[in-house]
Amino acid sequence: QALSEIEGMGGRGSNLQEMRVRPLAKRRVDMHSFCNPSGFQRSPYLSARGNFASAFQGSTEEGYKAYHADKYDEDKNPNGIINFGTSENKLCFDLMSKRLTQADMNLMDPSLLQYPDWKGHLFLREEVARFLTYYCKAPAPLKAENVIVLNGCGSLFSALATVLCDPGEAILIATPFYGGITQSIFLYGNVKLVYVCLDSKITGTSTRPFQLTVEKLEKALQDARAEGVTVRALILLNPQNPLGDIYSLSELRDYLEFAKRHELHVIVDEIYMLSVFDESATFHSVLGMDRLPDPQRTHVMWGITKDFAVSGIRFGTLYTENQDVANAVASLCYFHGVCGPVQHKVAQLLRDRGESVAPYWINQVYLRANHARLKAAHTYVTDELKTLGVPFLNRNAGFFVWIDFRKYLKTGTFEEELLLWKRFLDNKVLLSCGKAFECSEPGWFRIIFADKTHRLQLGMQRIRKVLEEREQEILAEEKEQPCQSDQDGKADSTDEVIFVSRHQDPICASSSSLGDLIGLLQQQMRSSDWLQKNTAEQFA
Repeated sequence: QALSEIEGMGGRGSNLQEMRVRPLAKRRVDMHSFCNPSGFQRSPYLSARGNFASAFQGSTEEGYKAYHADKYDEDKNPNGIINFGTSENKLCFDLMSKRLTQADMNLMDPSLLQYPDWKGHLFLREEVARFLTYYCKAPAPLKAENVIVLNGCGSLFSALATVLCDPGEAILIATPFYGGITQSIFLYGNVKLVYVCLDSKITGTSTRPFQLTVEKLEKALQDARAEGVTVRALILLNPQNPLGDIYSLSELRDYLEFAKRHELHVIVDEIYMLSVFDESATFHSVLGMDRLPDPQRTHVMWGITKDFAVSGIRFGTLYTENQDVANAVASLCYFHGVCGPVQHKVAQLLRDRGESVAPYWINQVYLRANHARLKAAHTYVTDELKTLGVPFLNRNAGFFVWIDFRKYLKTGTFEEELLLWKRFLDNKVLLSCGKAFECSEPGWFRIIFADKTHRLQLGMQRIRKVLEEREQEILAEEKEQPCQSDQDGKADSTDEVIFVSRHQDPICASSSSLGDLIGLLQQQMRSSDWLQKNTAEQFA
């Protein structure tokens, strides 16, 4: 996996097609899944590493490029691609544009045009510490000296991987996960990922689909060590992307205790912490815990990109009590700094306290409106999915829904998943397929719902068209081959539990709403072939 293990590239004179990678177990990074050398022309101007980075891509990057070449515009390009693949909040431009253009934002002090402390200007780090103390419900005030500011959480992942791991060492992460993390930690730091593969089945200690447990963490770690892989850290995403899960306080404590037992650093990404849009769900920050099992190895990330709907402003922050880690990451801030005027704007945004102790504009204006808009958009998309009879995980955090399209795969392979993804793209709607998140089961997709109503409506129409066409094709194929049994590798939806209703313990399942129950029954009827197999003629 590591560049040092790649043979045959040999520098500028070799062909990328001749690259050989030592085979590894499935749970670890398979570079072939996001490095596609087929048809790639080696550049004589690049090193082996440069050629490799140039070929480092997957469906996510391919779809993103296609979208930017053919963006949907209601007036100028109504037949363009609607982007349900990139995790951005497009619901709050009116609120943010108004706030970011107010008079207090437009300061141009000489200090903002000069080199700052590489950790970030002190005024900003102090404001970040106060902000996180309030919203993470920290038991004691957080300290500015533990705050480092970089241009986005991707840069933070790169920096942390570089200072915590040596080349060829590894970090533990549960799948499915946001695929950009792979690029962040591998291309710069040459650090591997060890996968804790989760699936949708409810077995053993799992009480919900894709549930992370300490037992699964232990197994993945021991298997990696048995293969000679040195694991240095664990990455936790909370809320989780793409599942939308929010870890309970007891789960977080269990994960942190596991890491302490094995002397692993824990990188906790809380980038969606203020995007929990339903009051029934409660988010718990690691920074809000009364006692951290291993504070010197616990590092928390957050940024404004998601929660404040400004993905074009690159700002991320790290909070760590370990000054060795803080100083090492700060030395890399030279490459990943945030410009002075933006640091001022972010500080003003975070300190918007008004007349009360709590941030007035953030709480009373922005978050209230943002949560209402996210909830309405989520309800629209999930209602459409219920009408289509498509199973999904119904969560209350983030901008995404994790959807089960397995019944639209005839053979249940990742190749067929990619074909379905391309078919959506051909019909001018961009989704993210499960392989982009290293999902272990083919057929899962992520859809972004944080968009305006007219784009949601048109995008869902295009999705419906593809699914209905695919359903008819599968039925036609089954009529031509009536004796063929169900395809291998595809789980019968009646044999496993997929929570369509909100996340709840099994004992509370009876409280599911009637709408959710109807949606589940519709899904089971559509996905089951019982009616096709048990016709009146066969009974006779």
